[in-house]
Amino acid sequence: MIDLSTTELKQFTEDGFLVVDSLIDTATIPALHQAFSDLFEGNFETGVRPDEVNWQQHSGDPDLTRQICNGWKANRDIARVVLNESLGRSLAQLAGWPGVRIMIDNVLWKPPGAKSLGYHQDSAFLAWFTPSDLLTCWIALDDTNAAGGTIELVRGSHRWALSASEGEFHAPEQYRLPMQNAAKREGVEAEIVYIEVPAGGGSFHHGWTWHGSGQNTGSNARRSLVLHAMRSDVEYVPENFDHGIGPIYSRYKRLGDNRLDENYFPILWREDGYRTLQIDDYLNNGSIRD
Repeated sequence: MIDLSTTELKQFTEDGFLVVDSLIDTATIPALHQAFSDLFEGNFETGVRPDEVNWQQHSGDPDLTRQICNGWKANRDIARVVLNESLGRSLAQLAGWPGVRIMIDNVLWKPPGAKSLGYHQDSAFLAWFTPSDLLTCWIALDDTNAAGGTIELVRGSHRWALSASEGEFHAPEQYRLPMQNAAKREGVEAEIVYIEVPAGGGSFHHGWTWHGSGQNTGSNARRSLVLHAMRSDVEYVPENFDHGIGPIYSRYKRLGDNRLDENYFPILWREDGYRTLQIDDYLNNGSIRD
């Protein structure tokens, strides 16, 4: 259980992020490292392919950060982290939401020499559901430092004027440029914070907080597991399916209404005590569709 103090909640509201030294039990990290290796080798434990597979061993560009989205559907060790009820409760507490469901996870592996990930705001891609609020929990699976290409967050940038998405995500030449343009429009000097934590630590950040990461110039890999969470009561906006990543995740729309199906966007925690019933069976080797 993660207990957030009043001071931490206030800091999150002011800064748009919160750094936490311990988010998961470090005893689980070796299994998560193996899960990363399996996923990028194309070995999907559950038999289900993740929604986005942007890098695979033997075919992926070694200069790029390796990325898979919704690894939880393919590997239960990943699922045990990103479907965790305590993390869901903490995200709801930070956001002031009545409940939380997973939107997607990101499995990110930046080996030595891998290039940058462009600065962006997560919520700029999310017009396909409403309310399109988002909160993210970023979990380091290796000790992180600035030289290793850890995530960078811009203090207070969630309060800047909203910006349309721009620039490349994978290996842009000027990975900070979209954020710098936004800061210029805002008339402020960006305060960049490198998230340097031990393995098992990490951060929470607001959906409109600017963030990205530089090249890994160190000698060690930087692996991270990311939970992107939305409110439990969101609905699809079909007229916006062509925006952001809507074309990918609109495939799960129900025929008769705009509700998000819990089989694909499970509810992790809700203030009335509800949690998607199938999660525990799935984590105990059942099927998410049972």
